[in-house]
Amino acid sequence: MKHIYLILFALCSVAFCQGDYVPEKGSVERKKSKKRKQSQVDAQLPMVLILGDSISIGYTKGVKKALIGKANVIHNPGNSQGTTHTLKNVDKWLEMKKWDVIHFNLGLHDLKRVKVAGTSENSNDPSDPSQADLKTYTTNMQEIVGKLKGSGAKLIFATTTPYPAGVSPYRDPADPAKYNAAAITIMKANNIPVDDLYALVLPKLAEVQKPKNVHFNPAGSALLAKQVTEMISAALPKK
Repeated sequence: MKHIYLILFALCSVAFCQGDYVPEKGSVERKKSKKRKQSQVDAQLPMVLILGDSISIGYTKGVKKALIGKANVIHNPGNSQGTTHTLKNVDKWLEMKKWDVIHFNLGLHDLKRVKVAGTSENSNDPSDPSQADLKTYTTNMQEIVGKLKGSGAKLIFATTTPYPAGVSPYRDPADPAKYNAAAITIMKANNIPVDDLYALVLPKLAEVQKPKNVHFNPAGSALLAKQVTEMISAALPKK
């Protein structure tokens, strides 16, 4: 009997080493395995960086799925927040890989009200300053675009999406159009295509956005992902 146990143990050990072992669902091993698979890239495919805030995080999953077998799609680690945070981190994001295409957006955090300009101390008081006023946003964006161009990647800028009145922290519903106009001027000067997500969702905002929120429901994220995928696909290197 003892010999039988030893044989069974040996067989199980071999199965584990050969990859037949499947970690229990929800276990640490299962989570680590899933994370490793997600981080794997196909060296034969183009590298795509999606740089942006939580709105872009919402549509990245759909873009990844749509471009399976066509490109490696990676979002910058975490939330890019606004131009102030991005300026502090963009160099290391660019150094992560050799990017072929970068789809980027910044603005939704810049225009929100904060207790002290340049910080993330959110405020619901309309009289408080924006995280980055229009002048600061423009200056920061010009510097960020310079860094992105230096990567040699094809760039695509996505406009900041609209939202209704009453969101928290306070954001003026008129501000996205102003910040987008400033950004588009920079993009035109640098021959960077614009993915107009603002215009895409504005007519159907009540259907695709969560109530009194800047974020989108699943249908909204899917709608954004479809257009982002189309823009990125057109920019991918031709075989």
